[in-house]
Amino acid sequence: MFTRFSSEFVSLCRNQVALLTQGLGAASGAVYLTEEFVEGNQAKLIPVVVYPETSTVWDMSDPDWVLPQKIGEIDQIPRLSSSLPRLLPQGNNQDQDLGSTSFDWTENSLQQQHQIVLPLIHEGIVMGLLVSARDDRPWNHTEQASVESIARTLAIAYVIEQRQGWFEQQLTQHRRLQAKQRDMLDDLLHQFRNPLMALRTFGKLLLKRLVPGDKNYPVASSIIRESDRLQELLQQFDACLDMNQTGTASLTLPVATAEACSSPESDDLGEIYPTSHSEPHSTPGEFPLLTDKTLPLQLFAVKDVLEPLLISADAITQEANLELHCSIAPDLPLVKGNPKALREVLSNLIDNALKYTPAGGKIDIQVGVGQWLDHGNAIAIAISDTGPGIAPEDLDHLFERHYRGVQANGPIPGTGLGLAIAKELMAYMQGDIEVFSPAKLLSTEENGELSISHGQDNSRMGTTFIVWLTYAQ
Repeated sequence: MFTRFSSEFVSLCRNQVALLTQGLGAASGAVYLTEEFVEGNQAKLIPVVVYPETSTVWDMSDPDWVLPQKIGEIDQIPRLSSSLPRLLPQGNNQDQDLGSTSFDWTENSLQQQHQIVLPLIHEGIVMGLLVSARDDRPWNHTEQASVESIARTLAIAYVIEQRQGWFEQQLTQHRRLQAKQRDMLDDLLHQFRNPLMALRTFGKLLLKRLVPGDKNYPVASSIIRESDRLQELLQQFDACLDMNQTGTASLTLPVATAEACSSPESDDLGEIYPTSHSEPHSTPGEFPLLTDKTLPLQLFAVKDVLEPLLISADAITQEANLELHCSIAPDLPLVKGNPKALREVLSNLIDNALKYTPAGGKIDIQVGVGQWLDHGNAIAIAISDTGPGIAPEDLDHLFERHYRGVQANGPIPGTGLGLAIAKELMAYMQGDIEVFSPAKLLSTEENGELSISHGQDNSRMGTTFIVWLTYAQ
């Protein structure tokens, strides 16, 4: 066991010894703790409180005093001086209760003795001894019970102190590790900004050399837009680090141990990442994200959010030998939500479709008015692919944070966070995401209504995600 103890624990020991001497009439009392136990070595006892201070209680030269062999890991302790009788039960006592500081008082005729020695025990481990003696009279049963209660109090207090010391040590180590991680992240962020700035500059130079009608003009515009988005995410990341550092700095334990796709000018992307342990939304329009900002709900057109994403997706599909088809019904009503949040949701879903669809496959995006379960008509954004689909056992867990299911063992990297973030953002916007695998058969009518086949076709592959948002009536 440990030998470190705080001033508060010493004070408690003094109070308990005072209770022995003043309340129970003991002439002397002492509390000992064992040194840290080392396998194969005899544990020594360290005095914590001895009353009166001039008393000589232990003779360290003779190891005649032994505890029961089955108590903890310590089987031998120094004996009391030769002037005191043998009071501890010997090693042949097999009936000792390992879960208590008590032992058979009738054994060794303790009722007729003037000294009491009790081990401080917790879960079978001997942590020390409580010694008390008086010369004028023996201890009666009531007094014996009081002494046992004091021993239990000291044992529990010492266990609590050691656990608190352990937590303090773990907290210190955690803070040191966190400081190292923060330094490393700061270095990485600093190095990341330089190539990002260069990428944005190259995009601007390219854009200046192209006329608006050039087929590469939207691609150059996308480079600048995505660079701005990365810059916004970096700002969000900085805010997250600052918040975590401030929160950790205020965390402490009581001291008880010994001293030993819009442009950044008009939008701010730094608001769209919710945390899984966020508190419930108490104020309409507020969303407890990584910053203290809000995601105001407003009316906007889905087309304005989706079209910039399609430009980037089209460039990727050409490189990956994929087909991309998109159908947006005309004259759709405005939806109620947040354009930056919806951009993040659609970006995650489109990115997943691009990643998991093999070469030669097809990605189909359809937007129209559909029947959203019991909610009535709503805007539906359906994203389907011809990839391998989702395993049935994974469907119920797909929106859990860090869950990847069978894909965790596949060659495609991921964190399992994108769908969880998308789900939380849709819930904030009072919408939802549905997933179907195999993919659903979809068709858009002339009136803009999106028809969804609810039959099950196991011969089909792929996955369909449908994003639902309410619209202005």
